[in-house]
Amino acid sequence: MQDASATAASPFSEAGFRLLAGRALHQAPPVNPLSPEPGDFDLNPDLAAELATHVPPRPAAVLVPIIARAGLSVLFTHRTDSLRHHAGQISFPGGKVEQEDRDPVATALREAQEEIGLDPAFVDPLGYLDAYRTGTGYRIFPVVAVIREGFGLALDPREVADAFEVPLAFLMDARNHKTHIRTLGGAERRFHAIPFQQRYIWGATAGIMKNMHERFFSA
Repeated sequence: MQDASATAASPFSEAGFRLLAGRALHQAPPVNPLSPEPGDFDLNPDLAAELATHVPPRPAAVLVPIIARAGLSVLFTHRTDSLRHHAGQISFPGGKVEQEDRDPVATALREAQEEIGLDPAFVDPLGYLDAYRTGTGYRIFPVVAVIREGFGLALDPREVADAFEVPLAFLMDARNHKTHIRTLGGAERRFHAIPFQQRYIWGATAGIMKNMHERFFSA
């Protein structure tokens, strides 16, 4: 049950979002969850048996940047078409956890600075969503952070073709959450999708947004 202070401010204002984040987010990377983690296998139960045969997933982290405007927005990147993996897809800044990273927050901040030139001085990490398992063998730790206005971006043209914002209110409206089907490897696979104007947010990125909705608004 939400406390009175959390209901007093709009969840799509910075103050209201921070209050909700305080109760909804993990303050440390989630380990040994009591319930199954969200992931690419959620909508494809026939693939769940594959998890037992996989090598341990590789840890990765992404930054979920919440831009502190009058109406909060979420910053996404559009990957270049020339990348070897996930070319042309919409994603969050992020990558695999390197040995020198002290924790997933450090990974997310480093990758955001490398990919889009986001200065960590403008970033206030608030906590973690649930870890997300991908079919490509990663366990992603989504780091939710408020980005103070005044930041600048410098996109790495080798990795990022564009960066854009989507209103948080749109992403947190369950009516905009879709389940789509594609044929991959000769079999039909279901996946999460959140289309927005001419942008097509899908897969792990959409799944992470769905998990945010569940943790913030369905508890």
